[in-house]
Amino acid sequence: MSMAGLALPSVDRDLEERVRRRLAEIEEELAREVASEFGFVTEAARHLMDAGGKRFRPLLVVLGAEFGDPESTAVVPVAVVLELTHLATLHHDDVMDEAVLRRGAPSANARWDNSVAILTGDYLFAKASDLMVDLGLDAVRIQAQTFGRLVEGQIRETLGPAEGVDGLDHYLAVLTDKTGSLIATSARLGAKLTGASAAIEAVMTDFGEKIGIAFQLSDDILDLTSDSAQSGKTPGTDLREGVPTLPVLLAQRSTDPADARLIELLSAPLTDDARHLEALGLLRAHPAMEEARVIVQQWADDARASLDVLPDIPARKALAALCDLVVSRTG
Repeated sequence: MSMAGLALPSVDRDLEERVRRRLAEIEEELAREVASEFGFVTEAARHLMDAGGKRFRPLLVVLGAEFGDPESTAVVPVAVVLELTHLATLHHDDVMDEAVLRRGAPSANARWDNSVAILTGDYLFAKASDLMVDLGLDAVRIQAQTFGRLVEGQIRETLGPAEGVDGLDHYLAVLTDKTGSLIATSARLGAKLTGASAAIEAVMTDFGEKIGIAFQLSDDILDLTSDSAQSGKTPGTDLREGVPTLPVLLAQRSTDPADARLIELLSAPLTDDARHLEALGLLRAHPAMEEARVIVQQWADDARASLDVLPDIPARKALAALCDLVVSRTG
């Protein structure tokens, strides 16, 4: 079945129906929440939302709710809050990365300017915070703590690794905060706010963080291997800006003299088109790509292993299928 743009194998007809219904409700509520009395604000806020996206975080909220009460009235608002938060960070990320494309459409900063992109992100954060209040103090605190981790992760990415810290270790720590935290919170709150036990909440948090890191690392690979029509963004965007990603960090560890040219190219942002294309070609053919796939597999396997203690219901099989999907999309 297709869940939120992710082609998962069908595991249960009733679950599939509930997930589709919930995701449709979430999509409708997202559209309502971003609406403003000022037409331009609505247009800017809907820009990335209308460009699509995998709705990975809402999906994890919905699947997490299967371990509590799937029909709980908390499911839609918490999924909307977390997707609004995600969309807000994309607007801010595009400014910091100077991205031209996002989800196959011009990024907000490219279509308008940086100020509009930043303020749109702020507007989405405000809408998310307003909605969160109705979900209770515990949920507000978890959301605030998650937001703090998101910002800390972005700051650490911007500053780079401290003296003596391994670049790959630093990168994985950044991803844990910047990406894993919000995905973990999605799975966690989906379970928590629908009455699941504290033990299940802890498992969903652990699973969410691990699958979130695996998903981002698989995106690192896709950024180098797919064209813009497939990925919805310009190939090698991070490479062009000198932002280290998993395959780049692995390639930079090489001491093989044959890699001297690639190491030289990777030592600075690749703003020149010819140098960028050369580095992209060398990276695509480098053993680091397969090493990166192995690491994605390890994170996905760890995520799947954490599910073993959950009740054996269709949602657990769907979460395991997500682990397989993360790996297969890097092939």
